[in-house]
Parts: sequence; C-alpha cells; structure tokens
Amino acid sequence: MTAEPTSRTPTTYPTGIERSSVRGVDAAIISYRLVLGQMRSPGRIVALFLLSLTATVAGFALGVSDEATVDRAASVVANLGFAVVVPVVCLVFAGGSIGDLREDKTLVYLWLRPMSRWPLVVGAALASLTLAAPIVLATVVTGAALTGVGNGLVGATLLATLVGLVVYTAIFTMLGVWLQRHIVWGLAYILIWEGFVALGGAGTAQFAMRTYTRSIIVDRTGADLGGADFSTIAAVIVPLAVSVVAVVLASWRLSHQDVD
Repeated sequence: MTAEPTSRTPTTYPTGIERSSVRGVDAAIISYRLVLGQMRSPGRIVALFLLSLTATVAGFALGVSDEATVDRAASVVANLGFAVVVPVVCLVFAGGSIGDLREDKTLVYLWLRPMSRWPLVVGAALASLTLAAPIVLATVVTGAALTGVGNGLVGATLLATLVGLVVYTAIFTMLGVWLQRHIVWGLAYILIWEGFVALGGAGTAQFAMRTYTRSIIVDRTGADLGGADFSTIAAVIVPLAVSVVAVVLASWRLSHQDVD
C-alpha cells in the first residue's frame, strides 16, 4: 500500500540530517539542563558563596554591637546585599548562561534541531536563577535576621531579594546575549550606573533596579534610606515588567544572531 504524500516539508541541515521541530517547553528544558551543567562549577559556587557571606557577617557584626537600629540594619542590607551581592551573583550566572556558550562556540549545539529562541532564553534564565537563588537567599536574608532589629526587616529582605534575583537574572541574561565581555559591561552597569549615576536624582533613580529593592525595605519597615520612594506594589511590578522586556529583547537578539 502506497503511503499518502504529506504536505509537511522536513527541515534539512547541511549534513543532510532531517529533524523535526522542538516544542517550546522541550527547548526550554534542553536549554535549562545544558546551562545548569555548564555553570554548576564547584569553584564558581564556592567563590560566590564566600562573597555573599559578607552580607551575613555584616549583619551579625551589627547585631552584636550596640548600634543595631532599623535604619542601620536596612542600610547594611541595601548597600551590601542589594547593591553588591545580589547583582554580582546574578551577573556571573546569568551573564554566562548564554554568553559563555556563545563565546566558547558551544551554543551551536542548541541549534541541532530547529527551535524557537525564546525558550532557550527562558531556560537559561531559569537555570541561572536555580543556581543564584540558594546562595543569595541564604546569606542576605540570614544577614538581615542576624541584625536582630525585627520590625519586618527579614520579610522585607526576603521579598526584595526575590525581586532582585528575578530582574537581575533577566537583565544579565540579555546582556550575555547582546554583548561580548558581559562581565565587564555588567560590572560597569552595577558600579557606575546603579552605584553612581542613578543616585543623581529621582529621574535617573527610577531606571536603577536597586531603587526598587530599597523601596521595598523602606515601605515595609519605615527605615530611612535615600532614593527609595516607591510603594511595595510598584517596587514589585516595575522590575517584573523589566524582566519580561529583557527576556523579549534577548530572544529577539538571539533569533537574529549567527551562531558558529
């Protein structure tokens, strides 16, 4: 019996191998597993954990001193945890999630089957979040608890840290797709833009993600921190919206990029 002809045209690669398309969920899982395996280096994890411990140590030091007030504790969490630990850890994992694959020419293995680009970005970002979240949450939230000031600081720190993890992971995943030397550009963003330029006034401050994490602390604890004027709702919604835009831009760039 002769098989009926089909209207579907298989995708043919230069090697002559025919492959069917990969569904979005499957593509995201493939990307997630590949990035997780690539970035799960014991040396990298230990180094970032030691860096993050500075937030814990600082919280403990403040807690055992006679100067532990809500304002001082919030300042330690915001200026060390949110300004250094969270963005740097996210930069190393998220920036390298696709950036490292592209630079060492292994990203081509994700092109063995035709697949949409957005699941690759989503999978890479989720893998980065999987690695960064335990390190950051354990150290920054513990540091807030060790200050001993109470007044909702621990809960506010937990929420702000989660928001920071999501938005910085999305931003630095996008950065790794768009730019070479993503670590250098990411550090410039953290230190120069968020650490200096964005503090120049309310107009520029709204474009710095640390403004939103600080605002959560201020809104929920009443601490006195400069440059933190948003409500908790706005401080959650705006970074989440930025995260979506970053993923869209990374996906668009990846779909228009030649991979060797």
